Amino acid sequence: MSLKIEKTEQKNELKLEFSIEAEKFDNAIKTVYEKNAKYFNIPGFRKGKAPMNIVEKYYGKEIFYEDAFNEIVPEIYDNELKENNVEAVSKPQIDIVQMEKGKDLIFTAIVQTKPEVKLGKYKGIEVEKVEYNVSDEDVEHELGHMAEKNARLITIEDRPVENGDITVIDFEGFVDGKAFEGGKAEGHELTIGSNTFIPGFEDQIIGMKIDEEKDINVKFPEQYFSEELAGKDAVFKVKLHEIKKKELPAIDDELAKDISEFDTLAELKASIKEKIQKENETRAKYETEDAVIKAVAEKTEIDIPSGMIDAEIENNIKDVENRLSYQGATLDQYLKMMGKTMEEFKNEYKPQAEQTVKQRLILDAVAIAENIEVEEKEIDEKIKEMAERYGKKEEEIKNNEQLRNYIKQNNKIEKTIAFLVDNAKLKTAK
Repeated sequence: MSLKIEKTEQKNELKLEFSIEAEKFDNAIKTVYEKNAKYFNIPGFRKGKAPMNIVEKYYGKEIFYEDAFNEIVPEIYDNELKENNVEAVSKPQIDIVQMEKGKDLIFTAIVQTKPEVKLGKYKGIEVEKVEYNVSDEDVEHELGHMAEKNARLITIEDRPVENGDITVIDFEGFVDGKAFEGGKAEGHELTIGSNTFIPGFEDQIIGMKIDEEKDINVKFPEQYFSEELAGKDAVFKVKLHEIKKKELPAIDDELAKDISEFDTLAELKASIKEKIQKENETRAKYETEDAVIKAVAEKTEIDIPSGMIDAEIENNIKDVENRLSYQGATLDQYLKMMGKTMEEFKNEYKPQAEQTVKQRLILDAVAIAENIEVEEKEIDEKIKEMAERYGKKEEEIKNNEQLRNYIKQNNKIEKTIAFLVDNAKLKTAK
């Protein structure tokens, strides 16, 4: 195995030429054949029993090349990069130079590498101190939410629907006189004013009386996840069955007893104030950290490789896909509803991705400059916390090398951020 490394004309880019011995490539071909032999059905042989040379003759000698390449190259690629201290930050652009049975496998890989970070001033950075105080209005607002959660529903029979009521309705939607899929429901609860239905639908429920039937005319938004319905006029046949209203409890000592471990409203308010204060402190901590890192970033020079930004964008998009899947939707549906192309969607994430990558590189550079390291006992303490939190055995987590490395990297980032904040000058706002 040999590796040649040369710089390209592009900044932070290398061209790597790999040469893998013919014997290793031939053995990889045999391995691939043995894994896949059972799938080959060749006349004159029982399925899966045809010798490798017959399979190659029948399908062509290149039949196993691609799989053999994937069998042998990833591990060699990773090991060679590690041994030669090449910090690749992009997917390799592979070009096959020679791939043939009985000959050395030769290919090139063009990769972008971790850029140089020219740190400016990062100690003594001046930023405005972030502070949040708890007001009486904050406490009352939280109390209002707690009271609403404990509201009881009362049935209304002596008046028509008003804004804020909870209605129980049957409905069926029609476009061009034909019912459409997903447009029908019975006994559906709808809070008027929640804006969960098509614009204009809820407003037309107001004024309806129990057992009244009504045709409601609406228009689907131009940007709607269903192309068949987007921009179309629709008629919903609606029947109102029930009207309900939330009745809020009195905010007093009795409510405090019912919804908390406290006997008085004053004690509950004090507890709420303490809770909000802790949340505010956490919020202020993160906003201060963010302000310090951004201030350091402004004084730092980095030529970020496009591959790092592209990878960060892809990670963001995967997060969006995962969140959408929990809601029973797909990214394609979301893009159609928003009227965006994938390219436009990616471009929206580009500024955020650039900022994230830049900050990550800065933190790495500061950690190196200040010799910030994570001791094994710190990792073990974190593992102990995780084991207790998730009900797992410590040894089980300790033996997970990937998780251990993740904890180490996370701890180093936290320590580096703490170092920057500790060495910053926090000014009180005037």
